[in-house]
Amino acid sequence: MRAPEFWTKRDSTSRTISDALRPIGWIVGRITVFRATRPWRYRARARVICVGNLTVGGSGKTPIAMAIAELLTQRNIKPFFLTRGYGGKSRGPVEVSRKTHSAREVGDEPLLLSNVAPTVVARDRAAGAEYADRHGADVIVMDDGHQNSHLRKHISFVVVDAQTGFGNRRVLPAGPLREPIKDGLKRAHAVILVGGDESAKLTGYQGKVFRAKIVPQEIEGLREKPVIAFAGIGQPRKLLQSLRDLGAQVKTLKSFADHHIYSGKEIAELQKRAMEENALLVTTEKDYVRLPPRLRRGVRFLPIRAEFEDPEGLQLFFDRFTIPSREAETA
Repeated sequence: MRAPEFWTKRDSTSRTISDALRPIGWIVGRITVFRATRPWRYRARARVICVGNLTVGGSGKTPIAMAIAELLTQRNIKPFFLTRGYGGKSRGPVEVSRKTHSAREVGDEPLLLSNVAPTVVARDRAAGAEYADRHGADVIVMDDGHQNSHLRKHISFVVVDAQTGFGNRRVLPAGPLREPIKDGLKRAHAVILVGGDESAKLTGYQGKVFRAKIVPQEIEGLREKPVIAFAGIGQPRKLLQSLRDLGAQVKTLKSFADHHIYSGKEIAELQKRAMEENALLVTTEKDYVRLPPRLRRGVRFLPIRAEFEDPEGLQLFFDRFTIPSREAETA
């Protein structure tokens, strides 16, 4: 899905369209809040940390979830990721294997998560958590699921893009919100603001706020090189900015819808243009894993990672919720 322009623009036409859809958004918001606040039906033996958000589209949830799992690993504990596997066909529960699974089967984000920790794809989050319990998880990190009530959550993080915030602050389809801001933040134990210098206007929220940034990793031979970029993510222009920050001379950025499945023709056209212009063909790692191996010739990807401004403070926050550590258990 490509986000409609009226979700972010402030002109009279955008306002008119959003106003017309606002009654539907009110109904969607009430239904979402009702479902999100129902009693949980499964309590995992492992602690459950949910990394969710209030909007559709990219806010940085997946790299944040990966960074949290890395912090947990530093505590000498075993995290498992639990994800719905958006874009994949598998209903699960299934543990992701990069050797045998493709993005068409399990989705693109689970393939990235599986680089960091064991990853379970399950449409039924309770069944996925039960699988993780059986296979020795100390902590289950849910990538998305703030609006899902199937599992008891020990910590619920809401990730907010500090630059784009909540768009026009209206609920689908009138805006990008999954639920009203006040309701969603009420269930959060902490907010993680990603990038930017703004507070994203956290309506009525007085709780803990952590800050993080998404840091692009260097690609050898990229600086001062001409680049043809393409991306099918929530905010494709972030790839453009990252490449420019690394010194690349981006000639064009071809944008596709989030989770887009590329055809051979689309990639062949991009490869041809890059060859004609003697340019590097670069995409995101999330897009790269969606490409079948036969279409990856000449395509490079830009790795990214999330870095917390105060990782020690986040570790202390885990202590408040008795997130386990092997040292504590054996002391």
